[in-house]
Amino acid sequence: MAITDIFKKEAPRKTKVQKIATKEKKPAVEKKAADKIGDRAVRILAGAHITEKASNLSDDNQYVFRVAKSANKKEIARAVEEYYQVKAVGVNVVNVPGRKRRSRRGIFFEPGYRKAIVKIKKGQTIEIAPK
Repeated sequence: MAITDIFKKEAPRKTKVQKIATKEKKPAVEKKAADKIGDRAVRILAGAHITEKASNLSDDNQYVFRVAKSANKKEIARAVEEYYQVKAVGVNVVNVPGRKRRSRRGIFFEPGYRKAIVKIKKGQTIEIAPK
């Protein structure tokens, strides 16, 4: 390898040129507060989990939501408070495992999900589905 090195041409070295910034940085345009709230809440709350048991829990000021798998209790409470304008008192989280399902075409795996049971302040309500 040493013999072939003598035939190689050295590449010219690049010199660093410092540019002087003459322009002032513009402040970043802020989104509206509603956009920030909606964006964060939509990423965390996948939707209401409407079942018979969930509707019975609404009598005790508890509401059930499907949430993102990576969301924790504090994020869920903050998202519910911002989206529905209520005060969340407590949050319980349940990881529902996936199941194997059978059909004519064979066995397939149904993915699991994460649901949150959110207890809100007494006297407040959330209108999930129109009656």
